[in-house]
Amino acid sequence: MAVDLFAGIPVSDYGAALTWYERLLGTPPAFLPNDTEAVWELAEHRFVYIERLPEHAGHARHTVFVDDLDSRVAAAAERGLEPAGRETYENGVRKITYVDPDGNEIGFGGSPR
Repeated sequence: MAVDLFAGIPVSDYGAALTWYERLLGTPPAFLPNDTEAVWELAEHRFVYIERLPEHAGHARHTVFVDDLDSRVAAAAERGLEPAGRETYENGVRKITYVDPDGNEIGFGGSPR
């Protein structure tokens, strides 16, 4: 059975969010289903999308576990984005959190160093 995952992020200002997520993710969207949504494919069958839904903006909380957390954070910094938070758990797993203009939290997790 094939499974696709679409994780939605409500935003108030579609244009500002589109620019911010392109900087965070390092690529333009994989596709634009309509005038108020943009979709990025993070891995095969795993998507994150923004959608203009001002009444719900600021409530998303997503974490994506990646193979090379340090490279991801360095690349985002080169594009002008700095993390809002950094955590290291007792088992050494790390989490870096970014906050978009609406207050949505997007975290990237990585294995211990």
